[in-house]
Amino acid sequence: MSPVVPFAELVASTTWRTVDLVSDLHLQASEPATLDAWLGYLRTTPADALFILGDLFEVWVGDDAAAVPGFEADCAAALREAAARRAVFFMHGNRDFLVGPALAAQCGFTLLGDPTVLTLHGERWLLSHGDLLCLDDVEYLRFRDEVRGAPWQRAFLAHTLEERWALGRQIRDRSEARKRDPGAAWADVDASAARDWLRRVNARTLVHGHTHHPATHDLGDGLRRIVLSDWDVAGERPRAQVLCLSAAGAQRVDLR
Repeated sequence: MSPVVPFAELVASTTWRTVDLVSDLHLQASEPATLDAWLGYLRTTPADALFILGDLFEVWVGDDAAAVPGFEADCAAALREAAARRAVFFMHGNRDFLVGPALAAQCGFTLLGDPTVLTLHGERWLLSHGDLLCLDDVEYLRFRDEVRGAPWQRAFLAHTLEERWALGRQIRDRSEARKRDPGAAWADVDASAARDWLRRVNARTLVHGHTHHPATHDLGDGLRRIVLSDWDVAGERPRAQVLCLSAAGAQRVDLR
């Protein structure tokens, strides 16, 4: 059964010709090549609007991190510059769910509910980070419920910034260790749940990230889901890809 969630609605401005969607950049100071590709993309994209569908950052420990000179402050400055030229929307992922209203106000972007239906050029596109639909990943979904709750977030944000950075690294390391565990099963988006979501909102296409397995899946009955690419410019298979939506439909654009 698909998760019961509210669906936000966003109608694109009539002035928007093209919209870019990205996810899973996992930006971090230790991977400067991916950061440089992101900064170059922000400076050169002709898109009228940019939608970030989660996990822009490898870890985000609170908006006050952007007040300290360094990596987070530099990322905030780049977002602020990008939002001054086009509409920027940010949807939480499983690594940056603590991005909050303070950073949004500082940078000029709009926080986006998950999921959201975007109406563009007469087409309805269902946008999500994707983790909510990985129904077989029961352990993660329990963790998600906990950390998205106000009690956990209040307790976490009560720590000093240095303590939060250390805790964030621990959470990230546990997640990475779990992914490397040969006994751990990989959970994809549940096709039946994806179809249910699409039918509920009268959309034909679900666009999401999270799984790091970019592809287009036929869900039957004219429905499909498009999985966004993760970014890893310095990896064995360098990748940095944008999905561009226009009146002509959806097109993947490789930046590397």
